[in-house]
Amino acid sequence: MKSVLLIGLGRFGRRMAGKLRELNHEVLAIDKDEERVNDALNVVTNAQIADATSETFMRSVGVSNFDLCVVAIGDDFQSSLETTALLKECGARFVLSRASREVHAKFLLRNGADDVVYPERQMADWSAMRYSSDHIFDYVKLSPEYSIYEIAVPREWQGKTVMELAVRQRYRVNVLGVKQGGVLQPMPEPSHRFQADERVLILGHDRDVQTLLSRN
Repeated sequence: MKSVLLIGLGRFGRRMAGKLRELNHEVLAIDKDEERVNDALNVVTNAQIADATSETFMRSVGVSNFDLCVVAIGDDFQSSLETTALLKECGARFVLSRASREVHAKFLLRNGADDVVYPERQMADWSAMRYSSDHIFDYVKLSPEYSIYEIAVPREWQGKTVMELAVRQRYRVNVLGVKQGGVLQPMPEPSHRFQADERVLILGHDRDVQTLLSRN
């Protein structure tokens, strides 16, 4: 269990706070909007109405005692930047800040953020990948070049086994699992025979996956 200081209770911040609590982490949430704080009381350990750009207040919180500090402010970049810098000045161990643009990310990283997230950009990328293909059902970017894809079983795979297809050698992808009726079977055996109604989870270079999908 980790202790998390989360600043900003907009849609992204509130969602993240709720997920952190679901994972049994302690979450202290801060926002200067009373209504947002009240709405989040049922999904956080504690919440306070305050201005996170106030050095006096932030030092009173004991920033250095938290394992993770999240700056989830999305509608005021100046406040996000000031809060990020102030957290580091107050001894924050790790600061994760939300960015909406590349230039914002650069400033945040230069002013104390240990890492940044791009919720809008990441969702836009996911949506473009998911809905531009009839065969992709989910997609997780692991690096600039490699991703995990959940795809329909390619026609040329149907009725054949992992071994018969020599998937890794021929297609340059790794089969991580298969799903049928919503049930996941991780790491299928070489003898597993692919069915038309299955989905398959593969890991590979984006170029190789696109080549595979283009043959479907």
